[in-house]
Amino acid sequence: MRTTRRVLGVLLPLAALPLGAAPLAACSALSPSPGAAYGATSPPASASAPASAAVGAGAGKSGANGASAPMIPAKTLLTVKKTQVGYVLATAAGHTVYWYGEDVKGSGKSACDGGCLSAWPAVTGKPFVAKGVRLTGTLGSITRPGGTVQATYNGYPLYTYAADTMAGETSGDGEGGIWHIFTGPALAATGAMAQADAADSQQAVAAAKAGSSGM
Repeated sequence: MRTTRRVLGVLLPLAALPLGAAPLAACSALSPSPGAAYGATSPPASASAPASAAVGAGAGKSGANGASAPMIPAKTLLTVKKTQVGYVLATAAGHTVYWYGEDVKGSGKSACDGGCLSAWPAVTGKPFVAKGVRLTGTLGSITRPGGTVQATYNGYPLYTYAADTMAGETSGDGEGGIWHIFTGPALAATGAMAQADAADSQQAVAAAKAGSSGM
C-alpha cells in the first residue's frame, strides 16, 4: 500500500499539468539554438551591414568629385611626302592619305564603315604637323560611332589604302572614281612651299624616332 501511494504521489502532480507541457519543456532544455542542427550559427553584428555599403566604398577614386577623368585622344603626326605624283599628305610612316567622295565635307561623319574600313583604314587620333609646315587646308577631327577619333583635313575624314604596302605609294588615287589624294594647291600654296614642308616633315619624323628609341 505504501508503494502504491508513493507512485500515485508522483503521478498526480504530472497529471495536473496541461497536456503536452512536460514534453515541450524537455525539448527546450535539450535542443540547441535554432538552425544549429544544420551547422548554422547566428551571424555576427557586422554581417548585418547592407552589401551596398561595401560595394560603394571604393567609388569616387577616379577624380576629386568622384567622376572618371575624360579620355584624351591620341595625336597623330601628318607629313608632306614626295611621291611619283607629287607632294602628298601622308602619315608619319609615309603612307599616303586619302579622302572619300561619299563623305560630306564638314558633316562630322564618315560614310566608310564595315568592309570599307578594311580596305581604307581610318587615320585615327588628333592630327598635327611639324613646326614650320604650312598646309593650305585646316586640320581637325571627328568622333566615329564607338568613340574612335578620326583625323580630318579640310573637313574630310582621312584614310589610308590597305593596298599601299610601301611608303609613298598612291595606288588608291582615283579608285572607283571616289577616292582621292591631297596634292597640289589643296596641300600647299606653291611647289617650293610643298618641298619645304616635306623637309620639315622628314626632320620631325626623324626626331620622333630618335626620341622613342632613347626612352
